[in-house]
Amino acid sequence: MKARHWTPWLALGLAALLAGCVSGPVRRVSEPSARIQQLTVRADGNWSIELRIENFSSVPMRFDAVDLHLSVAQQADAGQVRAQPALSIGPESADVITVTLMPQVSGKIAAADALAAGRSVPYTLSGRIDATPDQGKPRVFNIERKSELSPAPGLPGVLR
Repeated sequence: MKARHWTPWLALGLAALLAGCVSGPVRRVSEPSARIQQLTVRADGNWSIELRIENFSSVPMRFDAVDLHLSVAQQADAGQVRAQPALSIGPESADVITVTLMPQVSGKIAAADALAAGRSVPYTLSGRIDATPDQGKPRVFNIERKSELSPAPGLPGVLR
């Protein structure tokens, strides 16, 4: 007799559990990140920057524009890293774009000093990344990333 008393509640619980499974995976849009994977000082004085864009969202995102201020050695202004990659990056993945930068004099000096001394140089990227989540509206993400680059052994003029 007691088993009949619990049967409706058990059926209701199973129905609620199944209803929760119908909604599918959670669509989470998280703030992306950007960092310098490699900086190469070219013979013409410009820098070739391999910028790694990371999508931490659970959905694919299309990255439409990057506008980041780069400073090196705490205060040395290097310039603006700007690109319009129109690049789609899958969920929880990353990709790399190459951007050419004509650095400011203070940035050139800081990078040259670090390369000559064989030591690391800190850098900061700050600004914005414009991205559109899959099936979503375009969004602007404010970015601030602090890290450092070290000379790559055997590759003159390269910081990683």
